[in-house]
Amino acid sequence: MGLPSPDPREVMAGLLGDDRLLRACTERDMGAVFRMLNSRGVSTRRIAGAADITQGRLYDYMNGKSRVEKLSLFEQIADAFHIPGHLLGLARRPWEPAPADVVHRRADRPPPDGDDLVAMDHFRSADRQTGGGRLYGAVVRHLSDRVAPRLVDADSGPQVFAAAAALTELAGWMAHDSGHDDRAGRHFARALPLARASGDLPLAANVAASNSHLALQAGEAARAAAWARTGLDLATQGPRVPALTARLHTMRARALAAAAQCIPAARALDAARRDLEGVADTDHPWLSPFDAAALATESALILRDLDQLDEALTYAERAVDLREAGRARSLALSRITLVDVHVRRGDMDAAVSVGDDLLSTSPTLGSVRVMQQLDALRRLLEPYKAYEPVRQYLVRFDDARRARMLLLADIIPPSSGGTPA
Repeated sequence: MGLPSPDPREVMAGLLGDDRLLRACTERDMGAVFRMLNSRGVSTRRIAGAADITQGRLYDYMNGKSRVEKLSLFEQIADAFHIPGHLLGLARRPWEPAPADVVHRRADRPPPDGDDLVAMDHFRSADRQTGGGRLYGAVVRHLSDRVAPRLVDADSGPQVFAAAAALTELAGWMAHDSGHDDRAGRHFARALPLARASGDLPLAANVAASNSHLALQAGEAARAAAWARTGLDLATQGPRVPALTARLHTMRARALAAAAQCIPAARALDAARRDLEGVADTDHPWLSPFDAAALATESALILRDLDQLDEALTYAERAVDLREAGRARSLALSRITLVDVHVRRGDMDAAVSVGDDLLSTSPTLGSVRVMQQLDALRRLLEPYKAYEPVRQYLVRFDDARRARMLLLADIIPPSSGGTPA
């Protein structure tokens, strides 16, 4: 079974860190841009439709028979595929966030560097849609070229250390999403002292939450709980940021649930729910977002591990309902959790129904983490293949997986992809 043509904006978001795309944009070679979109699975029909040009004209651009020359068409293409204006020598596009939109100021400390925040916003937006596999290199280059030199500049204030910490943490998450957890751990280890050097305790606590997540993924529940506790201690020393403490309580609850400590896990989860409803002392521009959808997803996993499957189902369904379609990786992970819970409850028809939705989730999503969880889900379904709907679903799953692996072959190492059973 073939996969549907992916959303060209999602594909473009994943290409923004690719040197070939940046070179094509610098040279204003739209034919090369269109060829890259097409090579990532976007049909020529969809490219032409989005750019509002005929397929014949598109083929001329792609084959090098003609080039885009008119300013209005460059603007049209930039807006159709969400190519940042500066890459094509254009003014900032209406849909791009202005620095003023993303800089949150506090009266008791200097404002962050707007350029760093704009870069962070773009990286995060692209990462949510397409995964970290194709963005990791771009973030590392931004750190080494734009941020690191300012760390030794005597005129730089503490905010450059905050920028370095936040972007280093983001690089760690992208490494984790690419299947390189050792590399992710090294990034998180560097981010924590940078956050402390900036004097930004909520940011340091946020890095501790990331360390907790990584420890949990490695099966080290006690270490994950310790990192969550460290983060909570740091968070209480700074301004109140309820989303941050909710995230930390949630990570502690997950670690406790993984260790089968039911009552402490339930108490930690209740604390997370209470905190998320709280009022923040200040907006914090660097922290990883944690919202009701994230809490619902984590709640489903905690309750699943506590074998409270009916409640887990309620939260897993809520997480899928709350997830925006533009956040492809989060939506995929939420659907994987929902299928998992259905299987554990023995409702195979519901599992297959949600599983079919899962197969259509952003086929170019550059996330090894999602691929690994999909493979784990397949292993969970394998014992039920005597049931005809499950058997037929596994055939569709394997076909879709092969097509997805072809699209992601440039970023997924063979050892990370696994092999269907």
